[in-house]
Amino acid sequence: MTTPLLLSRAAQSWRVEGPKGFGKRTVRYVVRLGRPAIGEPIGAYGPRREPGPAGIEELRAPGLYGPVQPDIARVEATLASLKQADFPFLAGALDHVLSAGGKRIRPAIALLAGRLGRYDLDLLVPLAASIELLHSATLVHDDVIDAAPTRRGRATANALFDNAATVMVGDYMFAHAAELVARTGNIDVIRLFARTLMEMATGELHQDMSAYSYGQSTRSYFDRIAGKTASLFATAAEGGAMVGGLPTESTEALRRYGENVGMAFQIVDDILDFTGDEDEMGKPAGSDLMQGTLTLPSLLFIERYPKNNPVQRYFAGRQRAESLRRALEMIRDSTVLDEAYAVACDFRDRALSALDLLPASASRDALADVAHWVTERRS
Repeated sequence: MTTPLLLSRAAQSWRVEGPKGFGKRTVRYVVRLGRPAIGEPIGAYGPRREPGPAGIEELRAPGLYGPVQPDIARVEATLASLKQADFPFLAGALDHVLSAGGKRIRPAIALLAGRLGRYDLDLLVPLAASIELLHSATLVHDDVIDAAPTRRGRATANALFDNAATVMVGDYMFAHAAELVARTGNIDVIRLFARTLMEMATGELHQDMSAYSYGQSTRSYFDRIAGKTASLFATAAEGGAMVGGLPTESTEALRRYGENVGMAFQIVDDILDFTGDEDEMGKPAGSDLMQGTLTLPSLLFIERYPKNNPVQRYFAGRQRAESLRRALEMIRDSTVLDEAYAVACDFRDRALSALDLLPASASRDALADVAHWVTERRS
């Protein structure tokens, strides 16, 4: 299946499914590519959804991954085995990168999808580990490109080692991710992995090539995060289903679930860039704008206030410190963060609708819990 334009699929899902798909106002907005006439109000996407199941505060909370929670340890052990590299430098760099931990949401989705079918951990654990390793490798390269000194409050590899060595560490991780996915012995999963790597690279290229480009659209933003973030979530769900031997209809449903959870995840990340606590996020507020990246809140803000815009002044290099401060202040004081959050909730609801096509089970319930957590997290 080629990479779809998620916005077109959203519109199609509304026409076919009505209220089971995206919110109607959101579809109307995204179909016209988020570019209203100057002065035309954007309009709210809708009220905030009611929060999901009580108690989903942190992904580390016991039991959120339901029946596969104990098996995450096998994924961790597989990742830890990579640290036993031949060269002391490489071993030390891998230990630093992989010891950062993380929420392991992508491997958990792969295991939960696989558990809906034939739950063979000898095949599913390598798949889940390959997905997490691919994710970690992209972060290593991102930090080099961004010259980021920290990530989640920890020094990045490129801050501790030189850039050339760090790039090689990332390459080593990519190679091992490919070797792990090959252990599934499933040529369709291997092809899926290769296609996902291309989609992620394309999304990153779009982001890097459009840095400090003011004239961007919401369509380009959704396209970018579909490749950069949502594609790996989709592969986790679809790959787990394929290894588990699920029928085509269930596999397609799980891919839609992963795509939409990934979209919601990135939008919430972009909201937290404006609202999150710096200590929890490990980066200063407004980091995306500092790097010249326009995200959904910024795009909605630009369309709401097209004249005398501090984002435009910041990108143009005029009074940068004051322009950035003013942009953050105005975005926080406006309704655009609520509007962006409503869009994230629409993606989440689309993911939950995809789960309705699957038989009831503890794994399906855990996937629903993960989708709710994505829009309720604070870091």
